[in-house]
Amino acid sequence: MDIFFGLFVSFSATQMFLDRKPKPTWQMPGTAGQLAAGSFIGFLSGLVGAGGGFISVPFMTWCNVPIHNAIATSAALGFPIALVNVMGYTISGQAVQNLPEGALGYIWLPALGVIAVCSFLTAPLGAKAAHNIPVNKLKRVFASILYLLAAYMLYKGLIS
Repeated sequence: MDIFFGLFVSFSATQMFLDRKPKPTWQMPGTAGQLAAGSFIGFLSGLVGAGGGFISVPFMTWCNVPIHNAIATSAALGFPIALVNVMGYTISGQAVQNLPEGALGYIWLPALGVIAVCSFLTAPLGAKAAHNIPVNKLKRVFASILYLLAAYMLYKGLIS
C-alpha cells in the first residue's frame, strides 16, 4: 500500500512541479463530490498517517483553485481530518495491551500535545510565508515536500 501511495504522491508532485495546467473548464465538484473527495482524502490521510494536504492541494489545484487558496483550505481541513483520525486510532487501540504510558488507544498523548502546540505556533508563519512566495515558486516548494513524502512512503513500502 505504501508503494502505491508513494507513486501517487510522486505523480502529483511531478504534475505540480512541471506546472501542468488543468483544463480551464475543470472546477470543484458540487457538495456531494466535495464530500466524497473529502472522505477519500481523510481516509487516505489516516492510512498513511499524514495530513490531507498531500492530496487535497493537488486535487484543488487540478480543479483550478489558486494554489494559495488550496493551501489555506487544506490547512483548515487538517483539523477535522486529524480529529476523525484521532478518534479512529483511539477507538481501534482500546483493546491493545502493553501500549506506552500516556497512550489513549494508539494515540500517545505527549506526542499529540507537542504536535498540537507546534502546529498552533507555526501555522501563522506558514500562512505568511505562503502568501509572500510567488505562485510558481510556491508550487515547486510544495512539490518538493511531496517528493520527500513520496520517498519516505516508497522506502517504507520497500523495506517492509
